Amino acid sequence: MYGKRGKGSEVRGSGKASDPEPLTSNLEKMTIQTIFSGRMLVAMIMGFSCGLPLLLTMTLLQAWMKEEGLDLSLIGAMTLIGIPYTVKFLWAPFLDRFTLPYIFGFGGRRRGWLLLSQIALAFSIAGLGLTNPKDAPMTMVFAAFLVTFFSASQDIVVDAYRREDLSDAELGLGSSLYINGYRVGMLLASGGGLIMADQMPFSRVYMIMALCMLPGMLTTILAREPEITDAPPKTIKDAVVAPLTEYFSRHNALWILAFILFYKIGDTMAMAMTTPFYLDIGFSKTEIGAVVKLFGFWATVIGSLIGGLWMFRLGISRSLWVFGFFQAVTILGFVVLARVGHSVPVLSGVIALENLSGGMGTAAYSAFMASITNKKFTAAQYALLSSLMGIPRVIVSAPTGFLAKHLGWEGFFLVCTLMAVPGMLILLKLRSEK
Repeated sequence: MYGKRGKGSEVRGSGKASDPEPLTSNLEKMTIQTIFSGRMLVAMIMGFSCGLPLLLTMTLLQAWMKEEGLDLSLIGAMTLIGIPYTVKFLWAPFLDRFTLPYIFGFGGRRRGWLLLSQIALAFSIAGLGLTNPKDAPMTMVFAAFLVTFFSASQDIVVDAYRREDLSDAELGLGSSLYINGYRVGMLLASGGGLIMADQMPFSRVYMIMALCMLPGMLTTILAREPEITDAPPKTIKDAVVAPLTEYFSRHNALWILAFILFYKIGDTMAMAMTTPFYLDIGFSKTEIGAVVKLFGFWATVIGSLIGGLWMFRLGISRSLWVFGFFQAVTILGFVVLARVGHSVPVLSGVIALENLSGGMGTAAYSAFMASITNKKFTAAQYALLSSLMGIPRVIVSAPTGFLAKHLGWEGFFLVCTLMAVPGMLILLKLRSEK
């Protein structure tokens, strides 16, 4: 269904009658060994390094600009700084094509580029902290652009590294740990950064954030270079054209792209309007912050972990079914909340179920995209697929306010639930032709 499977794509016992332990016991041992393996630790720390820079040019920088009295139009326009994240597929082929030479015993196709991008990123973050938003706003804009460019470059290499370092059976758990590390990095940059900014200048906060890149650098130095049997592209043309040619030569290539677009579309639509919904039915900003943001954060983390563990047992394909169904059903919790109105216990239950299912679905979604990439040009294909993944978040969020206004909250969330159906139907088609 999804392309070739690696050697680790199945978890089996020996099946011999003389085995001293049952198969389930062997599975449990293998699961525990995988969870606490160095590969999983690397995935989690690399996720932290990728999540940390994201909000340094958004939430934290917006707060600094506001404090300096900059015009709101400029603050709003700063969202354009995030463009490198959406077009990173443009330079991803170069990271597939070229391998950095070994210097002082360190280098390689993945670890060489990764360490280089992390060093450049740390200096860019520190450089952003040294700018003066009020007196030299364009210098600040340029420094922020460098942060997003090197951050997007780090994302490209980390995604490729994770795909090449983990077996197919480990991709689900590895993706969930990566996602959780990513969220911790975002939490440190936004929540932690704002708290620190109340106690010290923003320039010092950015210096601390630059130092927080050190664990990722150390992990890159100590990690192994993935072993790839396929030779990398020999020319720039091969690096750019061959990934597209190879992908679209596959059976059901367009249906797989459609699945990537539609799998989380219902969940995405619902999340786009939740804050106005909570306020409209009477929840205070404090209640929203405590229940939705803090409690919800941990529910999502737990959901990702559970999803990763289940994927190790079920495999990616079956997990997409289970998590997708759970993801669609939990949207109905908002319909219940709309009918009940202001109730913190009901809100807590809805958020717990929604964020658990969302965390599980995202873990399976990321693992699926990694599993369908060709290891010969992992960086280019994964960067293209992950950029495609972001399209629904932008496009389908636009009409959600219109729908909520004309359908009411209950009708709106019912539509969001129904929007989950196309993705499941496409998955059914893909499975039937497996």
